[in-house]
Amino acid sequence: MSRHRLSRKSRYIAWATAGAAVVAGAGFAAQTSMAAGAWPAQRTYTGRAFDACTAPSLSAMKAWHTGYYGAAAVYIGGKNRGCAQPNLTKSWVKSVSTTGWKLIPLYVGAQPPCQKSANKERFTSSTAASVGASNAKDAMAKASALGMKAGSPIYLDMEPYAITDKACNDAVLSYVRSFTRTLRNATYRGGFYGFSSSSAKAIATATNKTDLPGNLWYALWDKKNTTTADWPWKPTQFTDHSRAHQYMVNSKETRGGYTITVDRNAWDAPVAIIG
Repeated sequence: MSRHRLSRKSRYIAWATAGAAVVAGAGFAAQTSMAAGAWPAQRTYTGRAFDACTAPSLSAMKAWHTGYYGAAAVYIGGKNRGCAQPNLTKSWVKSVSTTGWKLIPLYVGAQPPCQKSANKERFTSSTAASVGASNAKDAMAKASALGMKAGSPIYLDMEPYAITDKACNDAVLSYVRSFTRTLRNATYRGGFYGFSSSSAKAIATATNKTDLPGNLWYALWDKKNTTTADWPWKPTQFTDHSRAHQYMVNSKETRGGYTITVDRNAWDAPVAIIG
């Protein structure tokens, strides 16, 4: 597993600790509460995407543009981001976009108080809302500096935690709502990366959907390239090109002479608007 999040071993342990069972939730609300005319049109990509710890070099991205993958997730910021990003600049974003790549902004924000892994930034029940807002502002500043315009999604990375711990789960939902609301107020779309057994499950099964993100990227490592056949919740949720599925990790692949270890994703959701 790339070092951008927990090690593969740690993630499996956390996944098992959180509980592998999934429960169907209620239908999901619209992605924004603002008038449709106030928003740039969503830029949707449907197909395979990859994510890697460090954004590859421009030459590697050009070599990898073979048609197998059409989008790449990039870690735009967050104190818990695991790798340096020497290639990730505004000129890189423009160049790879011109090459034909769609880009997926991912932000590794603060993590829950009950999470077992070491993190540089955590929130508590009392700080969840304020940290969520400050993280969102930082995420938007990072995205904007890279040329990712308003209307783009920003996917918040939340690693596994014990969602049966009510106080912790309530703090997570408070943090996520604040993060998403702050994005929406500045016309960025809310997205969320999490595990189908824990963090993504918390979003999908929350009774109160107010201010939760409208795009869900779920980690379920079943090696199935789909966002429908293994969707763990009600089929009425996240239906408007709002799903992504991380289905395989630590895939060492060589294309055009460049070898990169990536995670594979099935994508049917928003991607960045570059300009």
